[in-house]
Amino acid sequence: MSPATLSRRLRHLGISLFIALLVACATSPTGRSQLMLVSEGQAIAAAKVAYQQTLQELGKAGKLSRDKALNQRVQRITDRLIQQAILLRPETRAWDWQIEVIDDPKTVNAWCMAGGRMAIYTGLIEQLQASDDELAQVLGHEIAHALAKHAAEQMSVAMATALGMAAVGSMAEEHQQTALATAALAAKLAIQLPNSRTAEREADRIGIELAAKAGYDPRAAVSLWQKMAQVGGSGGIPEFLSTHPSPANREETLRRLVPKMQPYYEQARASASLKK
Repeated sequence: MSPATLSRRLRHLGISLFIALLVACATSPTGRSQLMLVSEGQAIAAAKVAYQQTLQELGKAGKLSRDKALNQRVQRITDRLIQQAILLRPETRAWDWQIEVIDDPKTVNAWCMAGGRMAIYTGLIEQLQASDDELAQVLGHEIAHALAKHAAEQMSVAMATALGMAAVGSMAEEHQQTALATAALAAKLAIQLPNSRTAEREADRIGIELAAKAGYDPRAAVSLWQKMAQVGGSGGIPEFLSTHPSPANREETLRRLVPKMQPYYEQARASASLKK
């Protein structure tokens, strides 16, 4: 390949990549610009399949909780949070909102896939001795990840990396299959990747507001992370912390948000009292 041809090809690939990235911008609920090569609809479709497969495997292993009181408790908290999520993003009323309690006392974890499919592990509830207010913070945080399209964003970042690899690989045919395989693998695994600190800050901010508006004490966000730190310090990092990085200032950041959330909480409690 001549230098001139190589130069033209690189220019063409660079322009194509730039256009792809340019037209794939979106805005999160907090106003942050996001890269969206993978649409939220695609992420939701992938999550549906993954969720069904996960529940089938857990069901066969007898790992889905049949504790009626615990399931009702978790569902009650989740329903109140979902109401607030729909107010924030009305189009999510059409989501197939679901939550399952996974009977695994050793696992401290919870998650929400794109499209509102959730799970929480008994290990988180039992090891943290979590109050309803603290569970609302966990589930509100997870719902916030879905509302902010973080799964689609993760997949898009992975795909952008693969697209860059494909641009280079197009100059050598033997690299093309590697690039495509990497893209497919990245897309499949994206919903299980650790969240970025930016995504975590965003989910913290949205989640504590969802919980406060649903009538759950925002101060529980601070006590939750205090408990999480204690569990993490007792040997073995909780799975929740492996996918939810915990910078040292997180507790303080949440503490500063509490006064801003308190009016939402008080208004929700007052409204609940009037309905009784």
